[in-house]
Amino acid sequence: MTLQPASTTTDPFTTLRPRLFGIAYRMLGVRADAEDVLQDAWLRWSRQDLAALQSAEAWLVTVVTRLSIDQLRALKAEREAYVGWWLPEPLVELHDYTTGDAQHHNTPEAAAELAGELSVAFMYVLERLGPEERAAFLLRQVFDYDYPEIAAQLGKTEASCRQMVHRASERVQQARTRFEVPHAVHHQLLQRFMLAAKSGDRNAIEALLSEDAQLIGDGGGKVSSFPKPLQGRFRIAMLYWAQHRRLGEQLAYRIALINGEPGLLHYANGRLDSAQAFVTDGERVVAIYAVRNPDKLAGVPAVL
Repeated sequence: MTLQPASTTTDPFTTLRPRLFGIAYRMLGVRADAEDVLQDAWLRWSRQDLAALQSAEAWLVTVVTRLSIDQLRALKAEREAYVGWWLPEPLVELHDYTTGDAQHHNTPEAAAELAGELSVAFMYVLERLGPEERAAFLLRQVFDYDYPEIAAQLGKTEASCRQMVHRASERVQQARTRFEVPHAVHHQLLQRFMLAAKSGDRNAIEALLSEDAQLIGDGGGKVSSFPKPLQGRFRIAMLYWAQHRRLGEQLAYRIALINGEPGLLHYANGRLDSAQAFVTDGERVVAIYAVRNPDKLAGVPAVL
């Protein structure tokens, strides 16, 4: 990637803000934390002598990356003490599939920089990486920076950056199940799953789940969730069946884009209960990531 010099007609920070937010969010997984990093970067930018910069992009990406690394290190103890499984704060986009209209919630940034590797499953796997390793991996594999650029951004040698990216790539590949599924296929499967869940048809739900499907829930100790991943299609189908049996007509779902992929917003008694992201192989659901922590759902419409 060739870095462009600072623009003389528009504010480079404004132009680059979607990319900077994309880096910070993927590093931290929480919108407020990413926004704090951007605010700090903007304050530094406002005091910078722009005429002395060879590249505004290089300077801003370096600052945001290093601030994100520092913030992630500071959050380490907090996340180690987190109750249950930690999932990222979901970025939700409501979409009317009958008209093609979209409503953006929790995503004020341009969609282009958030359209790549952003899924909840991907973000969950990134939590296995150390801060610098995570930064190097993202800059290379998601944002396509060259190794000399990454070395300058991280203050490391090229050889060190190559090693970090290689190790991170191996760990990510080992930890995630990835399928290339067309968006329309993902949506159609999810629609069938939603109808089965709404009707409480346990057999239909189970038929849409892979045999070794798993569900990971994040309640953050503030609402109930599972202390361990729920394993197997029978147990997951029983969960959705039990919810229908308990809530009946007070149970509702809405399809939404969650971190760029079709997912479900689950409502109970008219109030938002969870945002659910799905991994599918195109025929069945392989994994479900359910964010229930109310702090992470603050940017999602609370009432259906």
